[in-house]
Amino acid sequence: MDDEAEVGSSNLPLPESFLDFLTENGLDQSIYIASNSTPRYIRLKPGCEAQLVEIEAEVNCELKQVDWLPNFYYLPPDVGIARTNAYQQGKIYGIDAASGAAVLALDISPGDHVLDLCAAPGAKLCMILDLLGSSGSVTGVDVARHRLAASRTMLQKYALGDCCRLFVADGTKFSIIPSRVQSKFKDGGEFFLEVYKEWTSRRPWKERKRVAKALENTANKTFSQMQDPELIYYGRNSGVIGLSKYDVYRSVNDHEILQFGYDKVLVDAECTHDGSIKHIQKFKQWGWKTLSRRVLDAERTDDLTVLQLKLLTNGFRLLKAGGCLVYSTCSLTVAQNEDVVEQFLLQHVSAQLQEIEAAKNWPCRGARIPKTLRFDPLTSSTSGLFIAKFTKLAI
Repeated sequence: MDDEAEVGSSNLPLPESFLDFLTENGLDQSIYIASNSTPRYIRLKPGCEAQLVEIEAEVNCELKQVDWLPNFYYLPPDVGIARTNAYQQGKIYGIDAASGAAVLALDISPGDHVLDLCAAPGAKLCMILDLLGSSGSVTGVDVARHRLAASRTMLQKYALGDCCRLFVADGTKFSIIPSRVQSKFKDGGEFFLEVYKEWTSRRPWKERKRVAKALENTANKTFSQMQDPELIYYGRNSGVIGLSKYDVYRSVNDHEILQFGYDKVLVDAECTHDGSIKHIQKFKQWGWKTLSRRVLDAERTDDLTVLQLKLLTNGFRLLKAGGCLVYSTCSLTVAQNEDVVEQFLLQHVSAQLQEIEAAKNWPCRGARIPKTLRFDPLTSSTSGLFIAKFTKLAI
């Protein structure tokens, strides 16, 4: 096992290799001391405000409102919510305030068509749908089917899936735009004649058999070898019902995307999660060698930055002209944040960094690049998060 070093008065011993990693990235190791005092955040489903007293009685503590983030409350970090009626009945869900800020930065308006390109496990997806209301649509994409299935369960639990559709797909290659654009072209083949009816979790036996066979055929393939996205959920008003499979999956050109792409895109990219203090604490049980492999390994982090740039690039490609995209990670490293943003801007003349207007009252600090932001436990009493917002110019 790696040599461990006590960080200040924290009960979390960190290996020297991780302390070196923090130094190399200009990060204050005392960030990890603050983990014991960082509160737990929940979001109250709009319309449930009258039940606050009842919820407080269940958790046996006062829910204190986050004054800079609507519908967010904080409570002591050791208070559990999973067994409460409020949680089980879909009145509250756990989401860090910094993650809520990333969603709020999108400035979602009624009627927007929103893409969440890395949607699992689903808390930000729920918040997006809450903000959107009953108009527009949300498309959630994730490469991990089981994690996206958990997002589907979450949508149904909180009764938020009416305007949503979920695709298991590679976010770097996903190319389906909102269903507001319907093709006039039809084909007589069986593939194109399939029309989506009301979604139900109970599928006919023949369809279950077909899906099982397809999963068996792809079980030994990597996702990059699989070509088609898989639609695993669609709500009544998501724009899918009544369309043929061709209408939903059809490819479009860049000109169509500029006019009919997504109004808002969130790319909360896969990262090393070193800004999530609770995630780092888990390595005390998992073993520090696991941390070295998942967080400190140079080859893995190089692969991650390539992935992050690809996700950002594809998310921006699917954005309509005048739309906005938010890129975020829960890493505190420069390589996964500012460096990715700089590379992206060099490659895309139509991308322009935007000021995040809502951030004037946020407890965060400016990052190395003007207009980009960083949250961390010491500055913000939240998990670590980097946020950058772009708009797409009509060039």
